[in-house]
Amino acid sequence: MKVLITGCEGQLGSELTLQLGADAIAFNHKELNVIHRAHVFAAIREHQPDVVVNTAAYTNVDQAEHESGICRKVNHLGVGTIAEACEQFEARLIQVSTDYVFGGDALRRTPYLETDKPDPLSAYGRSKHGGEQQAMKCSNHLVVRTCGLYGPSGSNFVKTILRFANRQRSLQVVNDQHCTPSYVRHIAQAIVFLAGQPTTGIVHVTNSGTTTWYDFASEILRIRDVDLEIQSIPSEQYRFDAPRPGYSVLDGSKYESLGGPKMPHWRDALQECLDQG
Repeated sequence: MKVLITGCEGQLGSELTLQLGADAIAFNHKELNVIHRAHVFAAIREHQPDVVVNTAAYTNVDQAEHESGICRKVNHLGVGTIAEACEQFEARLIQVSTDYVFGGDALRRTPYLETDKPDPLSAYGRSKHGGEQQAMKCSNHLVVRTCGLYGPSGSNFVKTILRFANRQRSLQVVNDQHCTPSYVRHIAQAIVFLAGQPTTGIVHVTNSGTTTWYDFASEILRIRDVDLEIQSIPSEQYRFDAPRPGYSVLDGSKYESLGGPKMPHWRDALQECLDQG
């Protein structure tokens, strides 16, 4: 099975490239910019992949509020181009999306199903929801929604907390955003499995359980045995440029029913990641 990966230098793209080995046809942003239609069609025409996994994305959530145009080009329009090329050359498309397509329901406290109506709060969330709709131009598509990826490469919350722990005497972390941060190795394993399945539509793939960024940060420091004061604060005190969902936990029942690799609890996943170094 030949799998073409866009955004191969990102957290998920690099992990997928590693796991797929010789089956991967990997492109970074400079080699394949998804907003350039001719380049996308040429790459898929030349390599004739069985599956295209689009991990390329504009991911700076706060900056997207000020650069909504370029964010939409990458996360929305670029996906449409990939979907059209996949349809033309009969490739399966796996589009990676996000829990940030939800968040408009301030009272929500039960995990979101794939059938729940998206209601994004931010420019980033709206662009990713648009990308989901564009992916459906490919008849053999699968949208994989995930959340808060972290791992050994790239910039992520785990690395940020550990970096700050070496520089500061105290930390302030928001405690009113409920989600499920997920270890990129587990998400990549799930996508490799899903690449070979006939399932179409949308599927939610995260580690299991629910936490807040404050509790997640506290667990990072506990595992690393770091003695650092950590303060719980509301999101309004942090002053994000982009609004965040107060609750964006994704229900993983559909993925579990497909029989893919088990998604460990977020605490076990974090322990595994930090044990790797």
